[in-house]
Amino acid sequence: MPGRQHCSEHMNNYSWYMMHPGSPPAGMYLPILRPRRGEVTALHHLDSRAAGQVLPIFEWEPGVDLTGLIRQRPPRTPAIGVDFGTVDDPADALRSPPLELAERLVDLGVALVPVIRSYESRRRLAEHGLAARMHAERAVLRLQPHADALNPAQASAVAERVLRGTGLTPECVDLVIDLAETACVAHADQVEERAKRVLRWARGMPWRSVSVAAGAMPPNLDDLPTDRPIPVGRWDARIWARLGAGEIGYADYGVTSPVHRLGVQHHRQLPTLRYTADRDWWIYRWARRGGRSDDRCYDLCRTLVTSAQWPAEGARYSWGDAEIARRARSARGAGSSSSWIAWSTSHHIAHVLRSIAPRRPA
Repeated sequence: MPGRQHCSEHMNNYSWYMMHPGSPPAGMYLPILRPRRGEVTALHHLDSRAAGQVLPIFEWEPGVDLTGLIRQRPPRTPAIGVDFGTVDDPADALRSPPLELAERLVDLGVALVPVIRSYESRRRLAEHGLAARMHAERAVLRLQPHADALNPAQASAVAERVLRGTGLTPECVDLVIDLAETACVAHADQVEERAKRVLRWARGMPWRSVSVAAGAMPPNLDDLPTDRPIPVGRWDARIWARLGAGEIGYADYGVTSPVHRLGVQHHRQLPTLRYTADRDWWIYRWARRGGRSDDRCYDLCRTLVTSAQWPAEGARYSWGDAEIARRARSARGAGSSSSWIAWSTSHHIAHVLRSIAPRRPA
């Protein structure tokens, strides 16, 4: 293992990690998101308090101009994580996707936190280490137990290779135990047991933080009924609660699925909201009120704001809820699929932060 190094201290919420290695600061949230306009827009509209509690992790997708999206709608978070796991090493030895992106983000006032996978090449590990030191000497190790850590010995070997290759110490690395898809109750029970084994191993190292991620949103909502809200179980949130809420950090896949859909949708998507509650998402897919999207979205939003799922704070709950409330008052401006994801993601982040906030003693 490399010798102990000092992590850079910053006057923001992330400096908490420096003083308490191995434990997440109260209320920190690491959503694993796709690099799309909707998700970036939701982060752009975070208030300052919420922004300091969120480290978004974007999964790099070929052909997506993440820098352009961030330039148009800069996230309020002081840093973003980027997972380059799907990007091969370029043939040009002088090119480095992590370092190139890190340099571009500096100009936009956003710090890059590289997300490291166990299978990455020695060259890529070294690049991640350099990218981490360019900003805050911080990185994320995304470990998937079913592939990377079947037992403690394998997990230790992965950690040793990653730390040696990047030149970072555990105190500078946020460990995310990624359980991936949790599709049903039986599957949730299975991955929960797997997570417990990895957590016992993880507590033996002084990680900057340890979080558990999972995702339960179905990859395809087209088969769900329309014109009435349908509950979909948040098995990922229930796993985290059973593993020891408050003792480990919270991560998930936002309001999307860990499973990427193949192919291209050729039909026009119905107005759809994925509205987060404590135990479920409530899926609103609206086809009624004629053919105009404006009318459909108006009817959908009006139904939502009069439902039991609508929070007591109403439009003040989040930017996304304010947008939903505005559409419930007027049939003008239905938005698009990106808008619906943005509103849903905004509400989801607000709900998660409230759910994981420390409970005050009575």
